[in-house]
Amino acid sequence: MQLTKRNFLKTAGTASAVAGLGLASPGRLFAAAPIRRNGKPRLNLSLAAYSFRDHFKTATHGQQRPSGGRVIDMHDFIDYCADHRLAGAELTSYYLDPLISQARLVALKRHAFLRGIAISGTAVGNEFTLPKGGKRDAQIAHVKRWIENAAHMGAPHVRVFAGGARGQSLKQAQALCVEALEEVGEYAGKHGIFLGIENHGGIVAEAGSLLEIVKATRSDWVGISLDTGNFHTDDVYGDIARCVPHAVNVQLKVEIRPRLAKRKSAADIKRLVGILRDGGYQGYVALEYEAAEDPWVAVPKWIEQLKAAVA
Repeated sequence: MQLTKRNFLKTAGTASAVAGLGLASPGRLFAAAPIRRNGKPRLNLSLAAYSFRDHFKTATHGQQRPSGGRVIDMHDFIDYCADHRLAGAELTSYYLDPLISQARLVALKRHAFLRGIAISGTAVGNEFTLPKGGKRDAQIAHVKRWIENAAHMGAPHVRVFAGGARGQSLKQAQALCVEALEEVGEYAGKHGIFLGIENHGGIVAEAGSLLEIVKATRSDWVGISLDTGNFHTDDVYGDIARCVPHAVNVQLKVEIRPRLAKRKSAADIKRLVGILRDGGYQGYVALEYEAAEDPWVAVPKWIEQLKAAVA
């Protein structure tokens, strides 16, 4: 996100948007504008480690190691991305030791470089809508720790969550989220790391609230990590398009489920790629496979389909 954006945000409109969240203060004058990018759209393909969530040796987010079948570690996953001629690999933090050392993170960075793979980012689980206190402080500390980890392993982006309302009004929950995003955003900026808040249910289940939060967050290092499968709204593709101007990362799912649909259906990959291009997106598009078919069978097919779509 360009560091000059605050120079053109001195408008009553942006100040009103911030005040609408109950966040106005003498020092809060600006809100985030859409990212300004020079040149034509560029879509660099990556793969999220979450796609193989049942197959990692280390699973710290509720997943269990498979009772049978192939088991891998993150070095193996980087090899897989290289073997399938991808530009990047998204190393989901859930499958790395939560106490991983700097030396091991650097070893991942080295391995990826030698295989010609960029570590496109990592992803953490957190909740920024907790009331002030020890639990909230722990969530912020967790994200800061993974900002440091991202810097050590050469990942330029960390995906974060917002959280649920937890009995609060939407505006109260949004305000707590913005406050946390600004704190971790400042910390991320010092390390040269972007943070992307994902449309992951809770107070960001719909595009309107997500955009309100991002626009109210004073940080040049915070944007949207846009998940194409997480809007369950009346106009899924339209909501995705609304968010693209603020996207710093994209996780592409192969299925969608609009609000009234009884089940998931196949995503229109060409349409999604078109939406990203029409929005001027430049950056990583990480396939995050969640469908029922065995990922060892399905993921290579979807990679080839994505390659054809972005060619």
